[in-house]
Amino acid sequence: MNRVILITGASSGMGKTTAELLLKKGYTVYGAARRTEKMNGLIQAGAKILSMDVTDENSVLFGIEEIIKNEGRIDILINNAGFGLYGAIEDVAMKDAKYQMDVNVFGLARLTQLVLPYMRKQASGKIVNISSIGGKLANPLGGWYHASKFALEALSDSLRMEVKQFGIDVIIIEPGGIKSEWSDIAMKHAKDVSQNGAYGEMVKKMIETGEKFKDKNAEPDVIANLIVKAITTKRPKARYTGGFMAKQLLFIRKILSDRQWDKMILDQFR
Repeated sequence: MNRVILITGASSGMGKTTAELLLKKGYTVYGAARRTEKMNGLIQAGAKILSMDVTDENSVLFGIEEIIKNEGRIDILINNAGFGLYGAIEDVAMKDAKYQMDVNVFGLARLTQLVLPYMRKQASGKIVNISSIGGKLANPLGGWYHASKFALEALSDSLRMEVKQFGIDVIIIEPGGIKSEWSDIAMKHAKDVSQNGAYGEMVKKMIETGEKFKDKNAEPDVIANLIVKAITTKRPKARYTGGFMAKQLLFIRKILSDRQWDKMILDQFR
């Protein structure tokens, strides 16, 4: 049976690359994003495009209704839409912090709520949540981003146990360094809100460090291949990790005390 997949954040980066790979493998792919003008390539490759803002209830409802009307089912939901909002916690406006949580947590959760009744009816389905190694460890200037990904990890763990009885799998993908526009957006916000204040030197050092490692980040197809592996495995693992320094950093965080971790990270800002 040709399985139907909905992937959010499909206009660029990991989302676009994953959609392209899934199309090549014969899936029916609905790519959702706000910036649909960037998705002509996916249309030509055979994807069906949805204009969707995961923080807009009507937008999300329309998208799900459109898929059900056309296909009668949704087999796999890949919650990929998300972004990183960086800046010192003291400096980030609460409205911006709330928007970070709305996109990365509440929008994802609402979409999941709307898809689950159809998956339960089918007695099958897979929900793939794109988290980050930043859902397991935290760095300075990324507090709200890390908060959103820590929340996503816990939400996914609870959901996995709730829906197992219905034949539904919940899978977390934890990327490390990946080549995308994510870092540029996160760093721009950090500069906008914090570079001219008390945390300016820290912002400068973070950007310098990021530039040093930029070329070492993995290509998005590393994550796309992980996702395909996860959804084609009969008994998928709860978590898959990939990308530059992902496994290494998670291991280091596991063995270091909080004090040792803080020292290691802060040494990069000196």
